Amino acid sequence: MSIQYIERKTLLYQSGVEYADFCLNHVEGCSHGCKYPCYAYMLKKRCGIVKNYDDWCKPKIVSNALELLDKEIPKYKSKIKYVHLCFSTDPFMYNQEQVCDLSLKIIDKLNLNKIRCTILTKGIFPKELGKRNGFSTNNEYGITLVSLDDEFRKDFEPNSAPFQNRIRSLEYLHEKGFKTWVSMEPYPTPNLIKQDLLEILEAVSFVDKIIFGRLNYSVKSSEFKYTKEFYNSLTLSVIKFCKKHNVDYHIKQGTQS
Repeated sequence: MSIQYIERKTLLYQSGVEYADFCLNHVEGCSHGCKYPCYAYMLKKRCGIVKNYDDWCKPKIVSNALELLDKEIPKYKSKIKYVHLCFSTDPFMYNQEQVCDLSLKIIDKLNLNKIRCTILTKGIFPKELGKRNGFSTNNEYGITLVSLDDEFRKDFEPNSAPFQNRIRSLEYLHEKGFKTWVSMEPYPTPNLIKQDLLEILEAVSFVDKIIFGRLNYSVKSSEFKYTKEFYNSLTLSVIKFCKKHNVDYHIKQGTQS
Protein backbone atom coordinates (compact mmCIF):
# COMPACT_ATOMS: atom_id res chain seq x y z
CA MET A 1 0.00 0.00 0.00
CA SER A 2 1.49 3.35 -1.03
CA ILE A 3 1.22 6.11 1.54
CA GLN A 4 -0.54 9.35 0.61
CA TYR A 5 0.26 12.79 2.00
CA ILE A 6 -1.78 15.75 3.20
CA GLU A 7 -0.95 19.12 4.74
CA ARG A 8 -2.51 20.67 7.81
CA LYS A 9 -2.64 24.18 9.25
CA THR A 10 -2.27 23.04 12.89
CA LEU A 11 -1.09 19.95 14.75
CA LEU A 12 -0.95 20.33 18.54
CA TYR A 13 -4.25 20.69 20.39
CA GLN A 14 -5.49 20.54 23.97
CA SER A 15 -7.50 17.40 24.58
CA GLY A 16 -10.85 17.12 26.30
CA VAL A 17 -10.24 13.43 27.04
CA GLU A 18 -10.24 12.63 30.74
CA TYR A 19 -6.68 11.31 31.04
CA ALA A 20 -4.82 13.42 28.44
CA ASP A 21 -3.23 16.85 28.14
CA PHE A 22 -2.02 18.08 24.74
CA CYS A 23 -2.32 15.72 21.77
CA LEU A 24 -1.44 15.42 18.11
CA ASN A 25 -2.52 13.23 15.21
CA HIS A 26 0.06 13.30 12.42
CA VAL A 27 -1.76 10.78 10.22
CA GLU A 28 -5.30 10.80 8.79
CA GLY A 29 -6.85 7.33 8.99
CA CYS A 30 -5.48 4.03 10.26
CA SER A 31 -4.67 0.81 8.39
CA HIS A 32 -5.50 -1.34 11.44
CA GLY A 33 -9.15 -1.16 10.35
CA CYS A 34 -10.69 -1.84 13.77
CA LYS A 35 -14.35 -2.91 13.63
CA TYR A 36 -15.63 -2.41 17.21
CA PRO A 37 -16.57 0.08 15.55
CA CYS A 38 -13.75 2.65 15.70
CA TYR A 39 -14.92 5.94 17.24
CA ALA A 40 -12.27 7.94 15.36
CA TYR A 41 -13.45 6.50 12.04
CA MET A 42 -17.11 7.23 12.81
CA LEU A 43 -16.24 10.83 13.75
CA LYS A 44 -14.13 11.46 10.65
CA LYS A 45 -16.79 9.93 8.39
CA ARG A 46 -19.55 12.01 10.01
CA CYS A 47 -17.47 15.15 9.44
CA GLY A 48 -16.88 14.19 5.81
CA ILE A 49 -13.10 13.92 6.24
CA VAL A 50 -13.05 10.30 5.07
CA LYS A 51 -15.49 8.80 2.58
CA ASN A 52 -15.84 5.25 3.88
CA TYR A 53 -14.09 2.40 5.70
CA ASP A 54 -11.74 1.64 2.79
CA ASP A 55 -10.71 5.30 2.63
CA TRP A 56 -10.07 5.30 6.40
CA CYS A 57 -7.81 2.25 6.09
CA LYS A 58 -5.50 4.08 3.66
CA PRO A 59 -3.46 6.31 5.98
CA LYS A 60 -2.41 9.77 4.86
CA ILE A 61 0.68 11.27 6.50
CA VAL A 62 0.72 14.95 7.47
CA SER A 63 3.73 15.96 5.39
CA ASN A 64 4.33 19.26 7.23
CA ALA A 65 4.00 17.81 10.77
CA LEU A 66 7.58 18.60 11.83
CA GLU A 67 7.38 22.16 10.48
CA LEU A 68 4.12 22.72 12.36
CA LEU A 69 5.76 21.51 15.57
CA ASP A 70 8.58 24.01 15.11
CA LYS A 71 5.97 26.78 15.04
CA GLU A 72 3.65 25.46 17.74
CA ILE A 73 6.05 24.22 20.43
CA PRO A 74 7.17 27.79 21.38
CA LYS A 75 3.51 28.87 21.41
CA TYR A 76 2.25 26.13 23.76
CA LYS A 77 5.35 24.98 25.64
CA SER A 78 4.52 26.80 28.89
CA LYS A 79 1.06 25.17 28.95
CA ILE A 80 2.07 21.61 28.02
CA LYS A 81 2.45 18.94 30.72
CA TYR A 82 2.89 16.22 28.12
CA VAL A 83 1.83 15.37 24.57
CA HIS A 84 -0.18 12.24 23.79
CA LEU A 85 0.21 10.28 20.56
CA CYS A 86 -2.53 9.62 19.36
CA PHE A 87 -6.33 9.62 19.70
CA SER A 88 -7.51 9.40 16.08
CA THR A 89 -4.71 7.37 14.54
CA ASP A 90 -1.89 5.04 15.61
CA PRO A 91 1.70 6.34 15.90
CA PHE A 92 3.26 2.89 15.41
CA MET A 93 0.82 1.53 12.87
CA TYR A 94 1.69 -2.10 12.18
CA ASN A 95 3.70 -2.62 8.98
CA GLN A 96 3.65 1.12 8.16
CA GLU A 97 7.34 2.07 8.23
CA GLN A 98 6.85 5.67 7.08
CA VAL A 99 4.31 6.34 9.83
CA CYS A 100 6.64 4.84 12.46
CA ASP A 101 9.63 6.86 11.19
CA LEU A 102 7.70 10.12 11.42
CA SER A 103 6.46 9.22 14.92
CA LEU A 104 10.05 8.70 16.10
CA LYS A 105 11.04 12.10 14.69
CA ILE A 106 8.09 13.79 16.38
CA ILE A 107 8.81 12.19 19.76
CA ASP A 108 12.48 13.14 19.42
CA LYS A 109 11.63 16.76 18.60
CA LEU A 110 9.26 17.03 21.56
CA ASN A 111 11.80 15.42 23.91
CA LEU A 112 14.56 17.78 22.72
CA ASN A 113 12.25 20.61 23.78
CA LYS A 114 11.92 19.01 27.25
CA ILE A 115 8.36 17.83 26.54
CA ARG A 116 7.57 14.28 27.57
CA CYS A 117 5.27 12.06 25.55
CA THR A 118 2.71 9.39 26.28
CA ILE A 119 2.27 6.95 23.42
CA LEU A 120 -0.48 4.39 22.77
CA THR A 121 -0.40 1.79 20.00
CA LYS A 122 -1.86 -1.43 18.63
CA GLY A 123 1.41 -1.88 16.78
CA ILE A 124 4.91 -2.71 18.01
CA PHE A 125 7.22 -0.24 19.72
CA PRO A 126 10.56 0.19 17.90
CA LYS A 127 13.56 -0.80 19.99
CA GLU A 128 15.12 2.63 19.34
CA LEU A 129 12.77 3.99 22.00
CA GLY A 130 14.61 1.94 24.62
CA LYS A 131 17.96 3.61 24.05
CA ARG A 132 18.69 5.73 27.11
CA ASN A 133 20.93 8.17 25.25
CA GLY A 134 18.15 9.02 22.83
CA PHE A 135 14.54 9.51 23.85
CA SER A 136 13.42 10.98 27.17
CA THR A 137 13.33 8.63 30.13
CA ASN A 138 10.11 10.42 31.17
CA ASN A 139 8.12 9.13 28.20
CA GLU A 140 5.35 6.64 28.96
CA TYR A 141 4.48 3.82 26.59
CA GLY A 142 1.17 1.97 26.32
CA ILE A 143 -0.55 -0.70 24.25
CA THR A 144 -4.23 -1.35 23.68
CA LEU A 145 -5.06 -4.91 24.73
CA VAL A 146 -8.58 -6.28 25.14
CA SER A 147 -7.92 -9.97 24.51
CA LEU A 148 -5.23 -12.61 24.07
CA ASP A 149 -7.21 -14.47 21.38
CA ASP A 150 -5.65 -13.83 17.98
CA GLU A 151 -8.77 -15.01 16.11
CA PHE A 152 -10.68 -12.25 17.88
CA ARG A 153 -7.96 -9.78 16.81
CA LYS A 154 -8.26 -10.87 13.18
CA ASP A 155 -12.00 -10.20 13.31
CA PHE A 156 -12.01 -6.90 15.20
CA GLU A 157 -8.51 -5.42 14.67
CA PRO A 158 -7.67 -7.12 11.36
CA ASN A 159 -4.43 -5.35 10.43
CA SER A 160 -3.03 -4.62 13.90
CA ALA A 161 -0.05 -6.35 15.52
CA PRO A 162 -0.57 -9.75 17.17
CA PHE A 163 -1.35 -9.38 20.87
CA GLN A 164 1.72 -11.25 22.10
CA ASN A 165 4.02 -9.12 19.92
CA ARG A 166 2.54 -5.98 21.46
CA ILE A 167 3.07 -7.32 24.96
CA ARG A 168 6.69 -8.29 24.23
CA SER A 169 7.54 -4.85 22.81
CA LEU A 170 5.99 -3.16 25.85
CA GLU A 171 7.79 -5.48 28.27
CA TYR A 172 11.09 -4.63 26.56
CA LEU A 173 10.56 -0.93 27.35
CA HIS A 174 9.52 -1.81 30.89
CA GLU A 175 12.76 -3.76 31.35
CA LYS A 176 14.66 -0.68 30.12
CA GLY A 177 13.16 1.29 32.99
CA PHE A 178 10.39 3.20 31.22
CA LYS A 179 6.89 3.66 32.59
CA THR A 180 4.43 1.41 30.78
CA TRP A 181 0.66 1.11 30.69
CA VAL A 182 -2.18 -0.79 29.08
CA SER A 183 -5.49 0.48 27.74
CA MET A 184 -8.14 -2.25 28.06
CA GLU A 185 -10.71 -0.40 26.02
CA PRO A 186 -13.11 -1.14 24.44
CA TYR A 187 -13.39 -4.37 26.45
CA PRO A 188 -15.79 -6.75 24.62
CA THR A 189 -18.95 -8.29 26.05
CA PRO A 190 -19.33 -12.09 26.29
CA ASN A 191 -21.56 -12.34 23.20
CA LEU A 192 -18.53 -11.14 21.19
CA ILE A 193 -15.97 -13.33 22.95
CA LYS A 194 -15.95 -15.40 26.13
CA GLN A 195 -12.63 -14.91 27.89
CA ASP A 196 -10.96 -14.67 31.27
CA LEU A 197 -10.12 -11.07 32.21
CA LEU A 198 -7.72 -12.28 34.91
CA GLU A 199 -5.63 -14.11 32.31
CA ILE A 200 -5.23 -10.86 30.34
CA LEU A 201 -4.38 -8.90 33.49
CA GLU A 202 -1.75 -11.46 34.47
CA ALA A 203 -0.13 -11.14 31.04
CA VAL A 204 0.51 -7.43 31.66
CA SER A 205 1.01 -7.42 35.43
CA PHE A 206 4.44 -5.81 34.91
CA VAL A 207 2.96 -2.46 33.81
CA ASP A 208 2.68 0.69 35.92
CA LYS A 209 -0.92 1.50 35.04
CA ILE A 210 -4.07 -0.08 33.58
CA ILE A 211 -6.92 1.88 31.99
CA PHE A 212 -10.18 -0.05 31.72
CA GLY A 213 -13.22 0.92 29.68
CA ARG A 214 -16.41 -0.53 28.26
CA LEU A 215 -17.49 -1.03 24.67
CA ASN A 216 -19.79 1.89 23.86
CA TYR A 217 -20.63 1.94 20.18
CA SER A 218 -21.32 -1.63 19.11
CA VAL A 219 -24.83 -2.80 18.23
CA LYS A 220 -23.73 -6.33 19.12
CA SER A 221 -22.73 -5.29 22.65
CA SER A 222 -26.17 -3.75 23.19
CA GLU A 223 -27.67 -7.17 22.43
CA PHE A 224 -26.04 -8.53 25.61
CA LYS A 225 -28.67 -8.38 28.39
CA TYR A 226 -26.41 -7.93 31.42
CA THR A 227 -24.02 -5.20 30.22
CA LYS A 228 -24.17 -3.09 33.41
CA GLU A 229 -23.67 -6.05 35.70
CA PHE A 230 -20.87 -7.38 33.48
CA TYR A 231 -18.84 -4.17 33.50
CA ASN A 232 -19.50 -3.51 37.19
CA SER A 233 -18.12 -6.95 38.03
CA LEU A 234 -15.07 -6.56 35.78
CA THR A 235 -14.33 -3.09 37.15
CA LEU A 236 -14.15 -4.51 40.66
CA SER A 237 -11.84 -7.27 39.40
CA VAL A 238 -9.52 -4.74 37.76
CA ILE A 239 -9.36 -2.61 40.90
CA LYS A 240 -8.71 -5.65 43.10
CA PHE A 241 -5.98 -6.92 40.77
CA CYS A 242 -4.26 -3.54 40.54
CA LYS A 243 -4.27 -3.04 44.29
CA LYS A 244 -2.84 -6.53 44.82
CA HIS A 245 -0.04 -5.94 42.28
CA ASN A 246 0.60 -2.30 43.19
CA VAL A 247 -0.48 -1.09 39.74
CA ASP A 248 -2.16 2.27 39.21
CA TYR A 249 -5.55 2.17 37.50
CA HIS A 250 -8.07 4.41 35.81
CA ILE A 251 -11.66 3.35 35.13
CA LYS A 252 -13.09 5.22 32.14
CA GLN A 253 -16.20 7.29 32.72
CA GLY A 254 -19.42 5.35 32.13
CA THR A 255 -17.82 1.94 32.61
CA GLN A 256 -19.06 1.40 36.15
CA SER A 257 -22.71 2.07 36.96
